[in-house]
This record gives sequence, structure tokens and C-alpha cells, in this order.
Amino acid sequence: MDSNDDVFQALSDSTRRLILEELTDNNEQTLFELCARLTMEHDVDMSRQGVSKHLDVLEEAGLVTSMRRGRTKVMEFAGNDQIKEAAAWMDRLTESDTDAKSERS
Repeated sequence: MDSNDDVFQALSDSTRRLILEELTDNNEQTLFELCARLTMEHDVDMSRQGVSKHLDVLEEAGLVTSMRRGRTKVMEFAGNDQIKEAAAWMDRLTESDTDAKSERS
């Protein structure tokens, strides 16, 4: 799969987008902290196992990294380059659409 495919697949789910928002607002969160914030801030009712599966998809797309601190696993946002690349691709689409509309006028 193309790296953009992985990123778009990861971003296709609203819960994963919320997880990314949480990690960009409060970087380096444990699974417990992330679950608590999703529940309290966004009314997401999901098990830790469910959130962990979403994190696996985000990590595979290169948007999140995890590290061990003792017995605790800490996640952080790591997708600046991937998001910029996906955004640049979308910008090219809108530029092409704008150019096509200009030519029709």
C-alpha cells in the first residue's frame, strides 16, 4: 500500500481522528490517559482494547509512535510529514479543480 493510502485509511475513522487531536493537544499519553480523555472530552465510550486497535492502525500509518517507560507504554503524535504529504496531494486536487473552472469561464 502507498503511504498515502495508509494515512487516508487511518484518517477515515472519526475515533482515530479524535485520538490524533488528543495526541497533538497533549503529547505523550498512556493508553489509560488517552481513554480517559476520549471519554471525558469527547463522550467516546470505548474499551481500552478498542482504543488500542485504533492506535495500532495509526502507528502502522506512521502517524503515532509508542515507547516504553518502565511498564507503561506511551504514545505520541509522529505524523507531521505524512499529514503534510496527504494535505499537499489534496491541495493539488483543489488547484486542478480551480484551474478547470477558470478554463470553462
